Amino acid sequence: MITDTQVHLWEAHRPDRPWPADQIGKPSFVAVPGARPHRPEPLGADELIGMMDRTGIDRAVIVPPSPVGDSNDTALEAARRFPQRFAVMGRFNPEADHARESLETWLQQPGMLGIRMTFFKPVWARWLAPGIIDWFWSGCERLGIPIMALAPGLLSEIAVLAERYPGLTIILDHMARRSDLRDAECFADLDDLLALARLPNIAVKATALPCYTNESYPFANLTPYLKRTFEAFSAHRIMWGSDLTRLPCSYAECLDHMRRELDFLTDDDRALVLGGTAQALLRWPENRTPAMTKIKTTNEARHD
Repeated sequence: MITDTQVHLWEAHRPDRPWPADQIGKPSFVAVPGARPHRPEPLGADELIGMMDRTGIDRAVIVPPSPVGDSNDTALEAARRFPQRFAVMGRFNPEADHARESLETWLQQPGMLGIRMTFFKPVWARWLAPGIIDWFWSGCERLGIPIMALAPGLLSEIAVLAERYPGLTIILDHMARRSDLRDAECFADLDDLLALARLPNIAVKATALPCYTNESYPFANLTPYLKRTFEAFSAHRIMWGSDLTRLPCSYAECLDHMRRELDFLTDDDRALVLGGTAQALLRWPENRTPAMTKIKTTNEARHD
């Protein structure tokens, strides 16, 4: 069961489902400063299903992109239409009206697995400071709501958060890398990430990896950094994902980098990082259909 733990779906701005005012009219979105722009046209569920089928991806976690606002409607609609293929880590504004009430029933939404937080703006980064939204962190811990966090440069704050709420699952997006850096410069502070492996409630998303190197497939210069990360966290706390719409390579190359090119991984490691870890930490039950099994088998045969 191959699971992509980060894909963005979004629609164009429209009056009944508007983008934030500062994003209206932009032909594409940039998720974080310095990042490679995502594709200019929206990506919908049907197109994504076709891309997944051609690549051999069984299912995917939809992460609504921050530039389109806090609504999760598009993602949840996709999960309702394709419940065996999609689930959602939704956006949540802890300072919104009725936020406390919304949190209590968050996981009751069909297809919702948890919350994805982005901290690259100061107004969001301040939420990591003790005393700002403690009710939210303690509520997520109590309710068993896992958090995916985009937090490069904020790992000391993440460590404090994880220590204060040891029952809160925190999954660090993109190995906590900065999107404006590449290769050795991008991984210069990898030790800061590895130091967090001592905290058992912190896990890592090995997502968008081709975006952090100037090399082409098979991205061999990433291997030493990934090997150290697996040695620190183990495959039980690492999950693969693509961040498909900003990849500088094909979907298949992004998958095959993890599935075929990292010779230090065992078969058991690959089974975990390509699906098992996400299933365990996000509590997304496995539900393979015959059609998906056939898709995967066909794709594997094409490669083998």
